[in-house]
Amino acid sequence: MPTLSISRAITHHATERPHDPALTCGEVTLSWLELDRRTNRLARAFAQLGVEPDDLVTIALPNSTEFIESALAVWKLGATPQPVSARLPGRELEEIVELADSKLVVGADAARVPERTTVPVGFEPDPSLSDELLPDLVTTCWKAPTSGGSTGRPKIILATVPGEFDTAAAGFNLPANSACVIPGVLYHNAPFSISTLALVGGNHVINFPRFVPEEVLDAVTQHRPKYLYVVPTMMARIWKLPDEIRESADMSSLEIAVHMAAPCPPWLKEAWIHWVGQDVLCELYAGTEVQAITWITGREWLEHRGSVGRPYVGSMKVVGDDGTDLPPGEIGEI
Repeated sequence: MPTLSISRAITHHATERPHDPALTCGEVTLSWLELDRRTNRLARAFAQLGVEPDDLVTIALPNSTEFIESALAVWKLGATPQPVSARLPGRELEEIVELADSKLVVGADAARVPERTTVPVGFEPDPSLSDELLPDLVTTCWKAPTSGGSTGRPKIILATVPGEFDTAAAGFNLPANSACVIPGVLYHNAPFSISTLALVGGNHVINFPRFVPEEVLDAVTQHRPKYLYVVPTMMARIWKLPDEIRESADMSSLEIAVHMAAPCPPWLKEAWIHWVGQDVLCELYAGTEVQAITWITGREWLEHRGSVGRPYVGSMKVVGDDGTDLPPGEIGEI
């Protein structure tokens, strides 16, 4: 497949497999056709509210199909989604919106961000708006997450990549035309990015209103995904389930179960390696700014315990206090 805009990628899958499931969150599932048509109409509603190409649109919604629909509608206008927590305290939200100069804030009451255009949780566009194909637009920066680790005033990270991708190889070692279980909060960079690129690749994305370990295992058993995203806290909560619940889950469809976001205790990582397979459990290490990304399989980790693998995007090195390169085995700054 050639490189397509995020908008055209969704339309492509809607044309090829209109009635297959595209997006699930909790009890709600949207087909590819529903997802494409609903976001066409939503994009037109956002355009009426003033959203234009390369504007930033803050999305402050809880995990839901509505979250992804809002982001897709923004991309269909050539604009940039700027995800934040739905529970963000008022002053923090105001500061981020001010910094982003957000044209629209989705999921917030008008009183929380005075002098900004807002739409509430559960917003539905006027049904008289067309849901037909929109002009093909590509945003200059495909996402604008906030930093998860800075202090002081908030920092927004503008991706340097435009909103267009290869649908056969969208990134993160994702499959194509399969299913992906992604039980993360969507305002976090990794779940947001992986969910989006999984959709670009034609995958049925399964997300959850909140993390419940049993529901994640049920989803893997039911939907037979090739790809599972987890973080160490999720891995620990799943591992602490009663043996009979964990052992009754069918994990055999997984080709990749990738963990990231925090250090994983060695005992837990090894337990998962033996559970899902040495070549299935992988680790990704990076920052929101994506200066570099490393990747390591479970098989490699067993041979190099403690390693986070080799960079496959960008480059990394370890330096001392004076900035000089350190040899293997020495502790320094990345």
